[in-house]
Amino acid sequence: MTSPFFSIIIPVKAINDYIRETVSHILQLKEGDWELIVVPNEVPATEWSDPRIQLMRSGRVGPGAKRDMAAKVAKGTVLVFLDDDSYPEHDLLTVARPFFSDPSVAALGGPAVTPPEDGFWQKVSGAVFLSRFSGGMPERYVPVGKVRPADDWPSVNLMVRKSDFLAVGGFDSPYWPGEDTKLCLEIVKTGKKIFYVPELVVWHHRRAGFFAHLRQVGAYGLHRGFFAKRYPETSLRIGYFVPAAFLIFFLLTIAGIVFGMPPQFKLIFLAAWSVYALALAKAFYDFVRHVSPVVGLFAVGYTFCTHLIYGSQFIRGFLFTRNLVSRLR
Repeated sequence: MTSPFFSIIIPVKAINDYIRETVSHILQLKEGDWELIVVPNEVPATEWSDPRIQLMRSGRVGPGAKRDMAAKVAKGTVLVFLDDDSYPEHDLLTVARPFFSDPSVAALGGPAVTPPEDGFWQKVSGAVFLSRFSGGMPERYVPVGKVRPADDWPSVNLMVRKSDFLAVGGFDSPYWPGEDTKLCLEIVKTGKKIFYVPELVVWHHRRAGFFAHLRQVGAYGLHRGFFAKRYPETSLRIGYFVPAAFLIFFLLTIAGIVFGMPPQFKLIFLAAWSVYALALAKAFYDFVRHVSPVVGLFAVGYTFCTHLIYGSQFIRGFLFTRNLVSRLR
């Protein structure tokens, strides 16, 4: 039996409805040259008869460790990393294959788009990231722009040549989220290329509910703050510090209201808040290019809270976290 070209790897705590949906979409891929390795903590009785699908027990370890375990036994030339709450567009592998004919290409990443069947609050959560003016990276969430080099891409939609993956030691990381940042950095250090491909689409369910959204962005902020000092090559960038600066500005504003401030400072603060309001207006304009005006309006409110939570956790990670220990899923 010949080895498949693609090995799809999905870590999961336990078999759930999301992974069942994911597998159903994988079975409908245009490209059939794949194997699928699902990595739960414990292996139940198999639900799928397709011989290309296998379940691999991992025990209670993080997603990065699960992916590393599966990669070691994967037979494919290219490792395709998805999350258990995501599913691929039908031509995902077909779009990817030609890029790997170039041996200098080590990895590809594409957008993880909010599915149309997601609920209202899930769409609001996803919309927050659709504008650079809200602090997002739209190319990670909708197909925008052209193929271009990248140096950091989330593992919800990441493909890596197996030989390059093993050469840098895989994820080899206790962090979650953030294990993908370390992997991509190690790949870039070798001189190999990572490309963003907008046509490489995966659908990714968003967090349902306000507090679930804030917990997620708080985890992002904590890890990015820690990585800004641990992996400065790709994380020590001014854009990641902006929410922290906004949080400080917000607290100074509250202090000024409570304790008073000189008139000249009031003008400075008023001007700064005006700029922030314009940024939110531009973000709303960007949101409604992809979602309904009602979703976009609520996303503006989510954005304000996202900036505060991300900023506070970024400061915690950057200034007060000496050894980051990620919580398992």
